[in-house]
Amino acid sequence: MENAASNGGKNGTARGVATLMASSLSNQLGAASGSLAFPAIGPLGVVAVRQLIAAAVLLPIARPRFRSFTRGQLWPVLLLAMVFGTMNLGLYSAIDRIGLGLAVTLEFLGPLSIALVGSRSRAGAACALAAAAGVVAITQPGPSTDYPGIGLGLMGAASWAAYILLNRTIGQRIPGIQGTAAAMAVSAACFLPVACLILLSRPVDWFSILCAVGAGVLASVVPYIADLLALRRVPASLFGILMSVNPVFAALIGLAMGQALDALQWAGILLIVAANASVLRLSR
Repeated sequence: MENAASNGGKNGTARGVATLMASSLSNQLGAASGSLAFPAIGPLGVVAVRQLIAAAVLLPIARPRFRSFTRGQLWPVLLLAMVFGTMNLGLYSAIDRIGLGLAVTLEFLGPLSIALVGSRSRAGAACALAAAAGVVAITQPGPSTDYPGIGLGLMGAASWAAYILLNRTIGQRIPGIQGTAAAMAVSAACFLPVACLILLSRPVDWFSILCAVGAGVLASVVPYIADLLALRRVPASLFGILMSVNPVFAALIGLAMGQALDALQWAGILLIVAANASVLRLSR
């Protein structure tokens, strides 16, 4: 009986890990899908469509009660709505300039910085130095460096860090996923006029629309559902470590799209991924 229970637990964890890997892959495929729509509607148009798709899925599930929110509940929701926009706009604009692999890796510095702040040890400091070396390796500062693209990636990173902190606050003040869904609804409402203006002011083909919708489904809907399912089987600490695979998937998908990276940039990506995994393991 004990062996059967142990095997069931191991199988459950294995399924959870597989679900997380699929979630990460879907997330990066969604970002790649959105980039295919850049020539027609630009990063801003893709972000607008993505926010609308995510809100259309989350609202019927969570059904947030806006009228019942107190002032203490409402202000983090409004801030999170703003962060949703800056996070996705920073990422997609960076992808447009510096490619998928580098943009996702830079954005990944957001959760890494949160983990590093919580790890006050020499090992944590070593992880921070490794991550800094990784940033230098992937950006390779020089006259031809796309500094605006790097800045947009770092804007996405700062927004992701703010997203984590605001979600903690919202999770303590609003039950379930009502707060996140409410923030997504506010963000989508702000992007709705943008989507209408872009889609009506220029000729847009159906392929570009489908790519933007695909970004919303693959990068928002699928990961959200998959992550909820995986967290039932995988400890939160392991969840964070496994999410470190996102930059690697992004770089590989970018490579398949013709966005080649040199050996030094690959080394930088692996350094940042290793630093994140190490600092999360230390925090356990």
